[in-house]
Amino acid sequence: MKTVQLQRVKDGAWNYLGEHIELNNPLVLIFGNRYLLEDTSIYNEIRTIFPTGHLVFGSSSGEIVAGAVNDNHITITAIEFEKSTFEIQTYNIEDANKDSEKAGAEAVKKLSKEGLKHVFVISEGSTINGSQLTKGMQNEIPKTLITGGLCGDDSRFEKTLASYNENPKQGEIVVIGFYGETFEASFSIYGGWTPFGPERLVTKSEGNILYEIDGKPALDLYKIYLGDKAKDLPGSALIYPLNVKSQENKQSFVRTILNIDEEKNAMILAGDVPELSSVQLMMTNMDSIAAASETAAYRAMEGRTSPPQLALLISCIGRKLVLDQRIEEEVEEVVSVIGNNVTISGMYSYGEIAPFYGERSCKLHNQTMTITLISE
Repeated sequence: MKTVQLQRVKDGAWNYLGEHIELNNPLVLIFGNRYLLEDTSIYNEIRTIFPTGHLVFGSSSGEIVAGAVNDNHITITAIEFEKSTFEIQTYNIEDANKDSEKAGAEAVKKLSKEGLKHVFVISEGSTINGSQLTKGMQNEIPKTLITGGLCGDDSRFEKTLASYNENPKQGEIVVIGFYGETFEASFSIYGGWTPFGPERLVTKSEGNILYEIDGKPALDLYKIYLGDKAKDLPGSALIYPLNVKSQENKQSFVRTILNIDEEKNAMILAGDVPELSSVQLMMTNMDSIAAASETAAYRAMEGRTSPPQLALLISCIGRKLVLDQRIEEEVEEVVSVIGNNVTISGMYSYGEIAPFYGERSCKLHNQTMTITLISE
C-alpha cells in the first residue's frame, strides 16, 4: 500500500504532508468544509493532481489527517492498493423518494459480491435516517463488515455533500467495496459518555422523530433539562445526547439531536428512537472522551493478523465541541496505540457506522470514535 496526503490551505495552494510520490489508479478520499466543497473548481483542481484517481468527496465537521484535526481546509488521502482491489458505487436518496432503508440497500446492491471483504460508506448526513440506511445495507449484504459515517456540516446543520468522480452534491451515498485474499479490516467504536438522571419512556416516535417522552412533549421536557442552554438549540443538544435502550438491540446506543421542530414540539435525531424504548440524558468531559478513543484503538487492534497500514477515523461533532482546543488529544490517543507508521485519515461526522463491539451487524452510532483499520 502506498499513500499520499495533502491539504489545501487558505491561499489555495496544495501542501503535501510527507513524501510526494506518483500513484497508480488510487482511491482518493477528500474531506473538507462544505463551503469549500461547493466551489465547482475544486473537482478539476484535484482531478489535475490525480488524473487516474477515483475521487470520493465528503463534507465534514472537521478533517482528521496525519494525526491532526483541521477546520476550513480540504484534506486528501490517496491510497494505491498493491494486493487488493476496490469498487465504488453511488446512490442518491432522492431516487428512493427519501426512503433511507431502500437507499442503503440499493447502494450496496450495485457492488460485486464475489470476494467482497469490507464496505466503507460515506453518506449524505443532513436528511437521511442513519438507522434505516444501515438496516438496508446490512440486510442486503448480511455477512459483510460495513463501517463509515455520515457527512457533516460543522454545527450549521444546513446540508451535507458527497460524490464520486463528480462535483460534490446533496443526497449522495458513496459505498467503497474492498476485495483481496490478503485484505484485512478491523474496527471498533467507543464513546465515553455517561447517562445521568431518570430513565424515561418513549411514548410517541416515528422513525428518527421523537414526539413524546412519558406522555409529555419531548422538546418541552428536553428544554427543562437544558435550562439556559435551551436558547442555543439545536447546537447545544450536541453536548447532551440521549442514551437509548430498546428491545431491538442488546446494547444501548447514543442518539444525537440534529434539529428541532418547534411547531410539533419534537426532536429530530440522527437515527431511530423506537417507541417503548427508554432514554436518559448523557454527559461527558474531555478526559473521558480522550480515554474512550484510546479504548477504541485497543479494541480495533484485537485479533488482527497483520499490522494496520491505514486508519479511517470517524468521530462525532459532539465530541469535537466538548474537546474544543484539546481536540487533537483523541487522535493522539489513537496514534499512541496503533503506531506512527499508520496513515491516518477521517472526519468529524453527523453519525458513525459500525457494528457494536463483539458483533458484526452494522448500526448507526452517535458521539463515538469509530476506527477502521485496514491492511493488505
